Amino acid sequence: MALSWTVGAGTLLAALGLLSCCSFGWCEVSRTSSSTSGGSKEEQGASSLERVKRGWVWNQFFVVEEYTGTEPLYVGKIHTDSDEGEGNIKYTISGEGAGTIFIIDELTGDIHATERLDREEKAFYTLRAQARDRLSNGPLEPESEFVIKVQDINDSEPKFLEGPYIGSVAELSPIGTSVMKVTASDADDPTYGSSARVVYSVLDGEKFFTVDRHTGIIMTAVADLDRETQDRYELVVKATDMAGQMGGLSGSTTVTIVITDVNDNPPRFPQKMYQFSVSEGAAVGTPVGRVIATDADMGENTDMSYLIKEGGELFKVTTDVETQEAVVAIKKTLDFESKRTHNVVVEAVNKHVDPRFVDLGSFRDQTIVRVSVSDIDEPPIFQPPEGATMEVQEDAKVGALVGIVTARDPDEKRKPVRFSIDRTTDQEMIFHIDPDSGAITLGKILDRETAGWHNITVKAVEADNHTMESHSAVSIRILDVNDNPPELATPYEASICEDAEPGKLIHTISVVDRDEPQSGHRFYFTLQSPPSSNQHFTLWDVKDNTASIRTQRTGFNRHEQNVYFLPILVVDSGPPSLSSTGTLTIHVCGCDTDGAIQSCNATAYVMSAALSPGALIALLVCMLILIVLVLLILTLKRHRKGQRMAEDEEDMRDNVIKYNDEGGGEQDTQAYDMSALRNLYDFPEAKSCDSGPDIRSLPQWIQANRVGGGAEGPAAAATAAADFSLFKGYIRKKVEQADADLSVPPYDSFQTYAFEGTSSPALSLSSIHTLSTTSEQDFSYLSDWGPRFRQLAGYYAPGNLEEEGS
Repeated sequence: MALSWTVGAGTLLAALGLLSCCSFGWCEVSRTSSSTSGGSKEEQGASSLERVKRGWVWNQFFVVEEYTGTEPLYVGKIHTDSDEGEGNIKYTISGEGAGTIFIIDELTGDIHATERLDREEKAFYTLRAQARDRLSNGPLEPESEFVIKVQDINDSEPKFLEGPYIGSVAELSPIGTSVMKVTASDADDPTYGSSARVVYSVLDGEKFFTVDRHTGIIMTAVADLDRETQDRYELVVKATDMAGQMGGLSGSTTVTIVITDVNDNPPRFPQKMYQFSVSEGAAVGTPVGRVIATDADMGENTDMSYLIKEGGELFKVTTDVETQEAVVAIKKTLDFESKRTHNVVVEAVNKHVDPRFVDLGSFRDQTIVRVSVSDIDEPPIFQPPEGATMEVQEDAKVGALVGIVTARDPDEKRKPVRFSIDRTTDQEMIFHIDPDSGAITLGKILDRETAGWHNITVKAVEADNHTMESHSAVSIRILDVNDNPPELATPYEASICEDAEPGKLIHTISVVDRDEPQSGHRFYFTLQSPPSSNQHFTLWDVKDNTASIRTQRTGFNRHEQNVYFLPILVVDSGPPSLSSTGTLTIHVCGCDTDGAIQSCNATAYVMSAALSPGALIALLVCMLILIVLVLLILTLKRHRKGQRMAEDEEDMRDNVIKYNDEGGGEQDTQAYDMSALRNLYDFPEAKSCDSGPDIRSLPQWIQANRVGGGAEGPAAAATAAADFSLFKGYIRKKVEQADADLSVPPYDSFQTYAFEGTSSPALSLSSIHTLSTTSEQDFSYLSDWGPRFRQLAGYYAPGNLEEEGS
């Protein structure tokens, strides 16, 4: 269903109730019919194109908001041309609020609103209308959508949603200066009527501020707003709808306007004169007093600085940044006797001056600070205050006057002063001072060469108050007198070649003098040698306090005389003139062709510092030979030591015999041959016997066994085994031989004997036991292995060894 129903006889007519329908009119349209009656398709096709008269053109209804009646509010009516009033058509609506807010009469199509509507909550409702056959409930027309708009009335007053407001404006702002903007909102429909048209006005405070009627901008109404008089204003601004017409609703808000400060007030001293008192003994920098200038402004506009316009020679002023006070302090030492009252002019000046308000006047102010100086008892004052410098001759006598120091009492009473020397500065008591006059005299003889200056401290005190004391430094310079003769700077020695020519420079001598004449030194040189020496050398005075010694003859013979002693007399310029004699020692030396000195005595020549290539080669060859000899000696010693160690190792292998086999028990006396213990250190016997071991050195039971072939039987073996004293004596004898023989290494032989006990069921496993048993193996080849196996061959093939020995 379109916005306009034009279906011929089936067109729904929108009848207006309380309000009129909008967008309606009569019109003729050509369209395709959509009949709902039953008929043949041929009939429908024949009448598909026809010219019909259009019904109501509509799309919305209007209903007033805030209806307060007791009956449902009539909204409008829907109707179709096919409705002939017989009651066979049923009208229905669906959509927003259908059945709850809006109801429809099924027979007539009248629509009513059952609830009170509020446009500010919902401005319109969208619904759909439908005409149906009452019997079959089938749709007679397609659904048509329509809108019910809630018509606005002026039921909402303007509201300041952001209020209350706070703004600010600088004082002394010109008229019309914008302060801030306020805005009121009206919930009514701004497109319908004047319900939402708001205008502004000032209810309270209109004398100082105005508001633009349409924009809500608050502006200043006067130009003389003074923060110091009133720093804030409370305004009431009203907003009225209906463009301010009669019957419009209104709302109001409060606006606080703060007046900000500008620097429009100069600093001012509350008093034109301030008086302070200070002692003349106060130290430099001591505060005298504080003054402050007030400023009606606030914040940084009150910042100020202070300066002294008059009286700045003795006083200074600073600004306390915390309190903005001027602190007057002492700049130089005050003197009550010189001036008792001082007037200081202090000026306060604003730091931040606004050029817009310069014409208001000078932003500075002045006051007078009068300072009274009080008297105190002061110590004596020396003249001159910085100390004195005196001079005295070095040869002055004890008690001679050096100088006079002067001090006075600065107070009005002019008390007498007494003087003394601080002995910590003159521990040797070289000087004395008269306590009344201050005259300094000598107490000891002076020596300028020991100390050219003396610095002492003189103390002055009041005669009746010794706590009032002062000190002054006195420097005493010792003036020189000529009391030290000149001397040669060092004990000079010189050398000349035998072939030196006349006029040859030998040496240049200089002089030292401990004195310091004011006119400077001037020395004179003279030779004091005998006439014979004067024939060899001459002295030339260079005129710069030095002299040169030169040869006067050709050639010298050091075999005749190799040393010359030349006395030189040195005289200073005085007064009085003093002199001394120094000796220059001259050696006659032999020189080479280049003039290099070779020898300075008559019998031997001194070797030159530079060696010839041949001498260097010879020296290197000698050193090489010495190194080769040392290496040979070390090699021989190492070789001998290696042989000795080899012999020691061989002895170790021969002497250490280890048996690690199990014996035949305590009754087995033939399983172990003790001849090895006997021959352990018997090196002479072993080396002399080549055919076999010495049978005489063996124990008796072993000898009997070796000779008789073991025929004695077990009884003899038991008798021999019981004779343990034989072993003790044998071991003791061997130990004594080893201790007495220095060629034998100090090795010990340790033998372990293990017995399983009597009646052991185990047979002996010792290989030594094979000596007393019959064996088919022939051990005679052991004798062919060398001397080291000869002893072992004697154990296993004793008969063969005896035959070889015989």
